[in-house]
Amino acid sequence: MSSVVSRKQVIRPGLEGKESLWTRMKKNKVSYVFVGPFILLFTVFTVVPVLLSIVLSFTYFNMLEFPTWIGWTNYIRLFLADEVFLIAVKNTLLFAVITGPVSYLMCFLFAWFINELQPKVRAFMTLLFYAPSISGNVYVVWTWLFSGDTYGYINAHLMNLGIIDRPVQWLVDPTWMMPIVIVVSLWMSLGTTFLVFIAGLQGISQSLYEAGAIDGIKNRWQELWYLTLPAMKEYLMFGAIMSITGSFNAAGQIQALTGPTPTDYATWTVMQHLLDYGHVRYEMGYASAISVVLFLVMVGSQRLVQRMLQKVGS
Repeated sequence: MSSVVSRKQVIRPGLEGKESLWTRMKKNKVSYVFVGPFILLFTVFTVVPVLLSIVLSFTYFNMLEFPTWIGWTNYIRLFLADEVFLIAVKNTLLFAVITGPVSYLMCFLFAWFINELQPKVRAFMTLLFYAPSISGNVYVVWTWLFSGDTYGYINAHLMNLGIIDRPVQWLVDPTWMMPIVIVVSLWMSLGTTFLVFIAGLQGISQSLYEAGAIDGIKNRWQELWYLTLPAMKEYLMFGAIMSITGSFNAAGQIQALTGPTPTDYATWTVMQHLLDYGHVRYEMGYASAISVVLFLVMVGSQRLVQRMLQKVGS
C-alpha cells in the first residue's frame, strides 16, 4: 500500500507540471499566435534546409536524378582526396582567425569611444564608420587602388617615390592577395555588430556606474571590465555570432577582388568551394557535405566564444 502511495506521489508532480504548463500555454495563447508565423518561417526556411543538407551530404545528388545513398563517401573524398578543399580550409582558418577577433574588437572599441561623444557628433561618426558596410560594391574601389598596371593608385605612388621600378600585381601575386583581402574585409567590418554595441552601450544606466564608484571602481578599465562588459553580455554574444558567421562565410568580396579562380587558390575559401560545387557543378550531395563541415566548425567556434564570454567580469 505504501509503495502504491509513494508511486502516486512520484507521478503526481510530473502530471501537475504538465497540466500547469498546458494551462500557461492556454493563458498565453495570444503570444503564441504572434510568435507562430516566425516559428513557421524559421522552421521552413532554416531548420528544414539544415536537416535536408545533413541527409543529402550522405548521397550523390546532381539535381537531375533522385539522390543515391553513398554513406560517408563524400566526407572521405572531402578530407582525403580533395586537395583544393584542404587549401580552402587553411585559407578560411587564417582569414577567420585574423578578421574575426580583430573586427570584433574594432567594433567594440570604436563603439565605446564614439559612445562618449556628444549626440550629434556621435550620430555623424556612427554613420561615417558604418557607411562602408552598407555601400554595396563600394569595396571594388580597392581593385583600382591595387590595380596591377602603372595606373593603379598604389603602384603609381610607389613608382614615383622610387620604391619599386615595375608595377606589382597586387591582386594576382599570391604573396599579396590574402593580406589585401584581410585589410578590405576589416575596412568593411564595422556593420551590424558595431551598431549593436552602440545600442548596448546606450542602454546601460548611468546609475550602474555611480553605484560602481561607490563600491570602489577606481578607473575606466575597471569600469569597463566589471560594469560595462557584464551588462552587455547578450550584445557581446550576438556580436560574436555575427563576426564568426561573417568570417567563415566570406566569399563574395574576396571573389570580386581576386577573381573567380585566384592564383594558386591563394584566397580560395570553404564558402567559395561550396558555391563552386553547389552552383556551378551541381554536385549537391558533395556541396551539402561541405556545408555540414562548415556548420559544425561555426557551431564549435560559437560555443568556445560563449564559454570565454562567461568569464567576463569575473
